[in-house]
Amino acid sequence: MSSYRKEGNYERPYVTMNGIGMLLLLLGLAMAEVFIVAAVRNPVLIVIVAIAIVFLFPGFFMLQPNEAGVLTLFGDYLGTERKPGLRWTWPWNIRKRVSVRARNHAVDTIKVNDKRGNPVEIGAVVVWRVEDTAQASFDVDDFEQFVHVQSESAVRHVAARYNYDNYEEHDAHELTLRGGADAVGEALRDELQARVQLAGVRAEEAKITHLAYAPEIAGAMLRRQQAEAVIAARTKIVHGAVSMVEMALRDLSEKNVVELDDERRAAMVSNLMVVLCSERDTQPIVNTGTLYT
Repeated sequence: MSSYRKEGNYERPYVTMNGIGMLLLLLGLAMAEVFIVAAVRNPVLIVIVAIAIVFLFPGFFMLQPNEAGVLTLFGDYLGTERKPGLRWTWPWNIRKRVSVRARNHAVDTIKVNDKRGNPVEIGAVVVWRVEDTAQASFDVDDFEQFVHVQSESAVRHVAARYNYDNYEEHDAHELTLRGGADAVGEALRDELQARVQLAGVRAEEAKITHLAYAPEIAGAMLRRQQAEAVIAARTKIVHGAVSMVEMALRDLSEKNVVELDDERRAAMVSNLMVVLCSERDTQPIVNTGTLYT
């Protein structure tokens, strides 16, 4: 691989002529040809000027902004012209236009396994552009198809590094696909860049556009998330109820509202916990006796 990269094709500049100047020269030769045919009628001059016109005409080519022209001669790479506008080069030079504009590629939603092996559906979009026109033209067969295939491969590889979500408390600070979208996008861009560098392409940005559990486990994971939410809510309610009961007992004791022995204290704690933690409105019961009768 390293020996191949040393022998690979890398972009180098190639200076072509200003097409406007050559176009004016071509028009001048055409006018001269008309004058020679009409007035001078010299066959030698007519042939020479005609050959010059035929020679100049095929050398014109046009480049738009953010477009490059890759020039070759008999299969040998000459260089790349990046200056936009009307340009002229030797007619025998082969010109191939390559766009260096930024491009989007949407990776279709695919099914992959996360770090724990759970099947998830994931989609992404990548922004890329051709950076080295020589590599893009000669080091791969079709650089656009190359980027498309490597993008899907990079998404699969990156998705396998992370869990979809934090499944356990000890994983709370671990980067996940759902919670670390920006960091995962950067990791995807770096992974893609390493894969498409061979084609002279620069990956500029990558973002996750779709993320969900696969249908076969989506229902089970939804129930798990609901259970975790219920447990978290109940835990918070219990913690709050204990604090309120503790505060109530402390205030009653400090203000000498009522003297409570251990049995009455336990009964009061039980009643308050039922009232504070119950999911339904509690029904008060008036006790006409005492705890001891």
